[in-house]
This record gives sequence, structure tokens and C-alpha cells, in this order.
Amino acid sequence: MSHNKLRTALTGLSVAWGIFMLITLVSVASGITSGFKENMASQSSQKMMLWSGVTTKPYHGYREGRSIQLKPADMTTLEAEHPEQVKQATAVISGQVTNFTAGANSVSTFYQGVKPVEEELSNIKINRGRFINDNDMARKTKVMVLPDDYARQLFPPDGEKAVGSRVNVGDISFIVVGKYNGKWMRNVYIPYTTAQALSEDQEYIGSMTLVLKNVDNTEQADRLEKGVRKSMAKAHDFSPEDESGVWIWNAISQSLTARTGINILNIGVWVLGLLTLLSGIIGISNIMFVSVRERTHEIGIRRAIGAKPHKILTQILAESIAITTLFGYIGILLGVALTELLTRLFGEFIPDARVDLSIAAQVTVVLIIAGALAGLFPALKALKVKPVEALRDE
Repeated sequence: MSHNKLRTALTGLSVAWGIFMLITLVSVASGITSGFKENMASQSSQKMMLWSGVTTKPYHGYREGRSIQLKPADMTTLEAEHPEQVKQATAVISGQVTNFTAGANSVSTFYQGVKPVEEELSNIKINRGRFINDNDMARKTKVMVLPDDYARQLFPPDGEKAVGSRVNVGDISFIVVGKYNGKWMRNVYIPYTTAQALSEDQEYIGSMTLVLKNVDNTEQADRLEKGVRKSMAKAHDFSPEDESGVWIWNAISQSLTARTGINILNIGVWVLGLLTLLSGIIGISNIMFVSVRERTHEIGIRRAIGAKPHKILTQILAESIAITTLFGYIGILLGVALTELLTRLFGEFIPDARVDLSIAAQVTVVLIIAGALAGLFPALKALKVKPVEALRDE
């Protein structure tokens, strides 16, 4: 290696590039999937959402194009007709965008009227105070829960004084009873009954969420979805086959599909990275064949003076493993540096895109095995060199 520095460096460069690409691809994919899983974890998969729609098929004398509006009574209907799968039906009432003010500070946003179950559905992490409770619902209290971001804007610098303070929404005063970590959400929550009382249109609701139970796979979720659509079709007199009459989002099916996609992404990244690394390993193997050919005379002399076959084998394998390991770790260091930089620059989109110990251990094992395989066939060829022929070789 020391006598052929340029050749060693160029050979090792291909290995370093392969390991660099493998580390970078795996780390970035890990960061993306980690962020995706975190986002999925922030939303419960045990739910089904419904929205008002427009019919696309004529039914019972009605023409297509009829608007179907969800009503509060639909929540009671679905709870009664699907007691084995529907734990609770809830809805969200959204207010209009307005100024939320606290002293001289203000935020332009809107509130969402929700039931206490929303804390479980959206996996809300309260870090101070509490969430909406049943007492708020019964008394229609004017209380709200703020995300950290809005709490800091309304009660600078850290928002710690938000809980217990008052915030004006238009000309109505609310007490802040809690704040939460709003990394993925910026919703302001008030009791559903309070939002209902403030709403100008109390006859209809825009969307509805079903909190599910005993639904563990896609088949059960799809079967429940058909049953829910049938119930809504009966209540609003539209065709059960008309999927546009009421829009339904099945969170369980989407969650299972997303997990399958994540697994395929991880497998694809590893395959692509290993193929890139393989190209470098093939390069080492070819160079080692050249090296063996160049040192035929040397090998012959060593064999003639009594060198054992395993000594020759060890020499060739050691050189191959040394090149692979040395330049492989250079690739690892460059890959780690790049992923650290990407995490700092794009941490919001690819959080935690770093190389953990398990990946480093796996890559190390791959390096050693790859180096041994790259040198194995050239070493076996070296063992076949006959001393007499080698000494005669020019």
C-alpha cells in the first residue's frame, strides 16, 4: 500500500464514496421516517372522520348534486347503530379568523370548539394547566387551551404567565386553562358547547370524528366504513353506494398503508446504498487481482524460501481489508458530518437524521466482510502460483 500510494488512494476513494452514500441515504431516510412516525403518533389512528358532501347519483326521486349536511344528531345515530366499534362520536366547530389579544399583544387565528376526547385523538401534550373537561362542556365556560407558540406571542417572553390569564377573542373574554407543545399543531381549543353557543349556525356541523374501538386491521376498518356510510345514507336519504354523499377518511387503513410505505423506503435505501458500496468493492477486487499479477515474482520467492500458503493468503486479505476499513471509515466520518449539517439546517423536516450506534455497527460489519470478500479471490489466485513458474516470470 505504501509503495503504491496513488493506486491505493484511488481504489479507496470508491469505497469511501460507497460508504458515504450508504450512511447518508440511511440516515436521511431514518430522519424522514422518524419525523413521519412522530407526526403519525401525534394523531390517533383509532378514528374515522366524516365531512359533508354532494351526491353524484339520483336516489328516491332526488337528483344528483344535492348537498348533504352533517347534523349534531348524526353523532348520536352512529353511536347507537355501531356500539361495538364506535366508542364516541365527536365534532369540531371552527370559529372565524379574528384577533386574539392580551394587553398590547395579539395573534390572528381562529378557535376550534372540541370535546374532551380531542386530547386523546390528537395526542395533545399539555405542559402546563389542563385540557377541556366535562365541567367546561356542561357549563359552557369561556376557557381556552393555547399552543406554546401563541402563548409566547401573547405573553412574552416564554408564555409561562399564559395559564390563568385572560385573552380577548373579539369582545369576548376567555381564561387560558392550559397550554400544550404545539410542534405539529397551532390550534386554539375551547369547549364544544361554548363554540356551539357562539356559532350562528347551530343546525349543521362541518365534520365529525368517530373514536373507534375493537378495530385492529384494514378489513374491520373497511367494513365499519361501509356500515357508517350506510347509516348516513339512511339518515340523509342518499344512495349507500354514493361515496361523495358523505366523505369518509379511514385513519386505520391509511396508517397501515403508511407503515408499509416506510418499510419499502427503508429496504430501498439499504439496497441502493449496498449496490453503491458493491461497485467500490468490485473495484478493490480488480485492483487486488492486478496487484497479485504484479507481485507474481515476489510471491514465488516467498513460496520458494518456505512461506506457508496461509501467509500469502493473510497478506492479500489484510491489504484488502485495510484499504476497505481505512477508506470506509473516512466515508463514515464524511457521512456523519453531512447528516449532522442536514439535521441542523432542515431539522424541522428531517429530525434526528443522525447515525446511531446500531447503523455504525452494521456498517462496520459490512466493511469487514466486504474487504475480506474483495481480497478472497485474488488471494486464492495467489496461492495457485507455482514457485518455479513465478521465479521464471518477468
